[in-house]
Amino acid sequence: MSEIPAKATESEDPSGGATDGAAVDAAAAAEARDAAGGAMWQSSPPGSIYDYIKVASFSIGPDGHVEQWSLRAENIFGIPAERAVGLDPIEAFITPQLRERGQRKMAEILDGREWTGVIPFRTPGGRGTEGLAEVYVMPTTTEHGERAAVCIIVDVRTLRSIETDLAASQSIFGQSPFGFLLIDPDLRVRRANQRFASTFGGTPDDHRGRSVHDYLQSPEAERVAATLRRVLETGDSITDMHVTGFVPGSEERKHWSVNLYRVHSGSGRPIGVAWLGTDITARRAAAREAAAARRNLALLNEAGARIGNSLDLETTARELLDVVVPGFCDLATVDLYQGLLVGDETPAGLADGSAELRRVAFASAVSDAPFGGGTAPVSVGAVFHYAFNSPCADALRTARPRHVPAEDGGLIQSTLAVPMVAHDTVVGLAQFSRTKGSEPFGERDRALAVELAARAAVCIDNARLYRREHERALILQRSLLPPGDPEASGLDIACRYLPGNAATGRPSEVGGDWFDVIELPGHRTALVVGDVMGRGLRAAVAMGELRTAVRTLAQLDLEPAEVLAQLDEIARGLGAPGGVQQATRAARRPREADLSEVYLATCVYAVYDSVTRRCTFANAGHLPPVLVEPGEAALMLDVPPGMPLGVGGEPFEEVEVELPEGALLALYTDGLVESRDHPLDEGLQAFVGALTDPSQPLEDVCDHVLNTLDTHHGEDDIALLMARVQGLPAESVGDWTLPREPRSVGRAREYARGQLLAWDMEPLVDTTELLVSELVTNALRYGEGEIRLRLLLDRTLVCEVWDSGLVQPRRRRAQDTDEGGRGLQLVGLLSAAWGSRRTPRGKTVWFELPLPDGENGLTDPAEALLSLF
Repeated sequence: MSEIPAKATESEDPSGGATDGAAVDAAAAAEARDAAGGAMWQSSPPGSIYDYIKVASFSIGPDGHVEQWSLRAENIFGIPAERAVGLDPIEAFITPQLRERGQRKMAEILDGREWTGVIPFRTPGGRGTEGLAEVYVMPTTTEHGERAAVCIIVDVRTLRSIETDLAASQSIFGQSPFGFLLIDPDLRVRRANQRFASTFGGTPDDHRGRSVHDYLQSPEAERVAATLRRVLETGDSITDMHVTGFVPGSEERKHWSVNLYRVHSGSGRPIGVAWLGTDITARRAAAREAAAARRNLALLNEAGARIGNSLDLETTARELLDVVVPGFCDLATVDLYQGLLVGDETPAGLADGSAELRRVAFASAVSDAPFGGGTAPVSVGAVFHYAFNSPCADALRTARPRHVPAEDGGLIQSTLAVPMVAHDTVVGLAQFSRTKGSEPFGERDRALAVELAARAAVCIDNARLYRREHERALILQRSLLPPGDPEASGLDIACRYLPGNAATGRPSEVGGDWFDVIELPGHRTALVVGDVMGRGLRAAVAMGELRTAVRTLAQLDLEPAEVLAQLDEIARGLGAPGGVQQATRAARRPREADLSEVYLATCVYAVYDSVTRRCTFANAGHLPPVLVEPGEAALMLDVPPGMPLGVGGEPFEEVEVELPEGALLALYTDGLVESRDHPLDEGLQAFVGALTDPSQPLEDVCDHVLNTLDTHHGEDDIALLMARVQGLPAESVGDWTLPREPRSVGRAREYARGQLLAWDMEPLVDTTELLVSELVTNALRYGEGEIRLRLLLDRTLVCEVWDSGLVQPRRRRAQDTDEGGRGLQLVGLLSAAWGSRRTPRGKTVWFELPLPDGENGLTDPAEALLSLF
């Protein structure tokens, strides 16, 4: 259909005047300019259906041509009024194949008949667009009585779009799996879908006009209403707002996730808020479960890292509470059986759960007052027991956790009494409590509490076993150390022994440090300091065996290097069931050597002679002795270090040093000078620097050293042995050389008598003469070379007879008919001690007599002689 030029038409007004068509066109053009763009289809509130559908009107004059053309018709067809007026609508808009029929319909309409139908159309021009219009034609008459018509046109495409949108909206709204609400500006429900109605009851229509206060309790309802108003005013959407409430007929608290957005009309006017909600109660529960599982796992990990770092029972209990408060509960206590704490060997508690317990730990995040689990408050350190019928006693009795009822009006809402079980033995009870306002304990919490208590119980039981072993080892170790300050001839001695961490009070494994002072014949003294490598009962036992061996070897009066050689053999045999021979065979076979325990130890062995003031040292891998001479700075003696005991295969060397009168000799273990924080060299220098005034009393010197080196003390034991040289005065020594002839026996008696009388020791004369006569006689009979007689007066009287013979005297029992063989028996009866030892040039036989003190009388020689027959 070709474009038809616009034609001006005339019509008459009721007064008979003519209206200029140009004026109409101008007015229409002005209206179009005033309603530019999309504003043509907008209106002021409250709006109408015309805001959503495209409706236009125009009029047809008696000649069948367009007489008036509205702005909305201009918008639908895209033809301004100045072009549309005067057009034949059939020719202008109807396709050619429908024009004939259209002309007939137009004639019928002008004859006064209405017509409604849908006709395709296209806009005039080569680029015209096709459309589909629903037309309603209403006959009318002009002022002059001529036939005319008014046409109302609706864009069918718009109607179909609205219809589709309504169907889609209805489908989405009705079939949505989420609760869907349309809330009007008055915050009233305008429409609800079936999903929402199925949750809150009734039909969707039943919810029209309701507000959020009909579904939610205050203050939740006020919060949601305020949010709805904010969305309505600002247009800002809300995503995943959590709402909590209850549904009718259920006391279960529900949780919803709600999305809110403002809804507009076709003209852009806000008409309400869309509410899209989904039930997330199960999701929230799952999230809580997952969070609880993560929290419990984190607590278990923390418990593994923090519980059991100390081998102290009370500390372990406090470590448990540090983990659970406040991460798991608000208050907690730990009660341990009193028998376990005092070290009883009997089972920790009675089977009925009524044994005494001691509260060892308490922690609270809300209160400083201990609680008693349904009983009166119990303070930390108090000893008590639970009533037989109480939940706590039942938990101890059955080894199962129990819930403890909360007291009315109290702070506690939920308490778990959990027995602490280690190796099928109940060692105590842990109580975990939550206050009112906290979430009560659930099954998951119950299982976690049992696991935490079990972990702590194992650590506490380990601490108990360790403490028992530690105490036994400490008792063993102390029993093997010299009691008090030992005494020795020609030496002033002071000693100190400190177990590891004695200053801090923390438990530590017992070490193998030891020292000893052994009196030897001839007013000589053996000084020993040693250290078994390793810690614990094993080291303490090894130390005891080595110390016993040292004392045994010392009584044999072996040289220091030989003593260490024998100790080395003994140490090598400690770890092998068959002794040193088995250890030697195992060393030759590496596989067997791996199965044998290796006991290594360091040791310094020194023998001091008070007559000559000479000291002989031998070292087995130990730290060097320190010597302080009067007026000189302290120095470390150059003693060959040697190999530790137990290594084997290496000889030991001896060093002899003459000690001046008043010199100070210090033997020690590495615990005094070595620690984790300070290297050995630094500790040795500090030790040497602390020995500045050897003239002070030895006790003060020991205290000064320990106080000065306190910062260097680590976790090892400390053994410190100090000796000040006080040589035997020359006037206390009688020394004579006798020729090898019978007259020497009488001469020896004369020397002894004269010396004793000079020393004012007359009560000892008879006995000494008799015993000297026996020893010199034996030297003449069985010995070789010259005979040397020496008397030494100190704390006791010692008589020594030297000769060059190597045969050691042996005491035997004489028969009644024997004429001799009773000399050594007589020596044994009359002396306090006697013996013999090898010397570099022969042997020495000696005896010792106590000094007369008025209390201990000497054995009468005549009675001793008669007792032999």
